[in-house]
Amino acid sequence: MAAEHVDVLIIGAGLSGVGAACHLRRECPGKSFAILESRDAIGGTWDLFRYPGVRSDSDMFTLGFSFRPWTEAKAIADGSSIRDYIRATAREYDVENGIRFGHRVVRADWSSADGRWNVDAQRTDTGEVVQLTCSFLFSCTGYYRYDQGYSPTFAGQDDFAGTIVHPQHWPEDLDYSGKRVVVIGSGATAVTLVPAMADQAAHVTMVQRSPSYVMPLPSKDVIADALRRVLPANTAHSVIRWKNVLVMTAIYQLCRRAPKLARRLLRKVAASGLPDGYDLDTHFNPTYAPWDQRMCFVPDGDLFKTLRGGRASVVTDEIDRFTPTGLRLASGADLDADIVITATGLNLLVLGGLQLAVDGVDVELPNTVAYKGMMISGVPNFALAIGYTNASWTLRCDLISQYVCRLLNHMSANGYQVATPLAPPTGPLDPLIDLQSGYILRSIDQLPKQGPAAPWRVHQNYPRDRYLLRHGPLEDQGIRFGRVAVRPSDRDTAAV
Repeated sequence: MAAEHVDVLIIGAGLSGVGAACHLRRECPGKSFAILESRDAIGGTWDLFRYPGVRSDSDMFTLGFSFRPWTEAKAIADGSSIRDYIRATAREYDVENGIRFGHRVVRADWSSADGRWNVDAQRTDTGEVVQLTCSFLFSCTGYYRYDQGYSPTFAGQDDFAGTIVHPQHWPEDLDYSGKRVVVIGSGATAVTLVPAMADQAAHVTMVQRSPSYVMPLPSKDVIADALRRVLPANTAHSVIRWKNVLVMTAIYQLCRRAPKLARRLLRKVAASGLPDGYDLDTHFNPTYAPWDQRMCFVPDGDLFKTLRGGRASVVTDEIDRFTPTGLRLASGADLDADIVITATGLNLLVLGGLQLAVDGVDVELPNTVAYKGMMISGVPNFALAIGYTNASWTLRCDLISQYVCRLLNHMSANGYQVATPLAPPTGPLDPLIDLQSGYILRSIDQLPKQGPAAPWRVHQNYPRDRYLLRHGPLEDQGIRFGRVAVRPSDRDTAAV
């Protein structure tokens, strides 16, 4: 029996996967699609993470979809509100019926003879391998492992009499009321957990090996609220989205072009929110330049307010070992704890663990070059959704989905069945992602490269990408289009 065939197969039913399907509904209504999702729910990150206070660290006017305005009062939204927004969008655009839950895509092999992908997906409930074919494969899996967070092994960990929790696997029944809590880490998750847990815990201590840049961000956007009162919803959404894009772009450019000035400004902002005499340079003055790692944003300065109120504290030191009652630090100090939370980061996983192949030969991603930051040299009819590191994830994923729709319509209009990105002819190659964050550096050798200039360079610049992906030429020196010879006996199975 022939495998089921769809025009576009989307992997992942999170924010980017649902967005991709909605764009197909809007811009390629004649294309059939299916979404394969390894878990049993819509929402991706926003369904997986359930730790206290989980929220976006980007405003929802840019983290939300371009085609569906965010209407809630809070610009910085909690995880459950984001999950509800994704699900409501899927219902509104009739995407839910196209999702196959419990299907983990393990291998996809492009057949040049047939002009299509042969895809193997494993059922997570039975282990059965299901086979499908598609004309275009679109990976919207994010960038990290869902089944395992990054947890370094500490000496003496088994001696600890309390509870150790990783935020990615938060127990529903964890009771931290009146407990002494230690949070290991200094990234976005850690700075979210500390104020969220401080009201119920006896005390929360954030232990960091080195500090991060922390910047307050209003949880409500007063300008957005004013615009939404006087403008139609779609118009207000577009204006607010552009306002926030330009503000974040300006902040990023200031950090990269004038890092010393940016460091002074960030230090001043932190000092204004912390108690008088606080040891700012030890706990909130990183050694790296602003935006070498992703900035930590805290809504309404909640972390600073919690520290000012004495309900939490920050310790900057290395961990020597666990003890039966807590942690011993490199300085020799002991921290008592009932619960230790290892907010130590993610494990990067490219394409959700999918193995790509072309005509039976496995694709080695580190030996490829990304085209426009979303297609892979030598791999036909394939795209991956990867967002910005200096702005909202969805901003770029939206553009990528729109580009894929443009590409598909262009191919149909011109009788093409194949679009194959090419590597740049010359020039140095760099990592696709330029952040210095630990989870990136630990797995940098898994990623494709990027070239020295467009269309092989990712500029982390939304206005520039918007022009390139929505209005730039579809045929250039970085991509080759072709046709598949269809034999009369194969017309029922060949790509169209």
